[in-house]
Amino acid sequence: MLRWYQTKLAKQPILTSSVTSAVLFGCGDVLAQQVVDRRGFEKHDMARTGRMALYGGAIFGPAATTWYGILQRHVVLKNTKATIVARVVADQCLFTPTHLTCFLSSMAIMEGTDPIEKWRNSFLPSYKANLTIWPMVQGVNFALVPLEYRVLVVNLVSLGWNCLLSLINSGEK
Repeated sequence: MLRWYQTKLAKQPILTSSVTSAVLFGCGDVLAQQVVDRRGFEKHDMARTGRMALYGGAIFGPAATTWYGILQRHVVLKNTKATIVARVVADQCLFTPTHLTCFLSSMAIMEGTDPIEKWRNSFLPSYKANLTIWPMVQGVNFALVPLEYRVLVVNLVSLGWNCLLSLINSGEK
């Protein structure tokens, strides 16, 4: 299975990361609804899960794959530790606010609500929550994980994070 995934990543990295992101974003929402909210499958909001999967596949997967490539090529300093720190800072100061804004806005649009109001209510709590975990995760990711697997690592950690994002987006937490 791992060899198959490696082959797909090598041949079509953006498509492979996009499909992986769609599946895992959707799984994060299922976890949010079933494990955290304990809705039960009869009350599961499939449209919400679909929106999360769509965002993961159409926006996050391609954006993160491209972003990590940009960091790998353009953020290279004199020593490894400085490079890792610079990449984490760039990730948290540039990519994360952009990603959160895209996420909140696109969710609001798909839900038929006001994207500006959604951003005003949810951006700061989401960004603060992000800063409690993602700088450390990305530091390890940039230090130890080969470029082609970084989106996968983020997606796996994101099972819990997307669960939280989904709950913030739905206004339930």
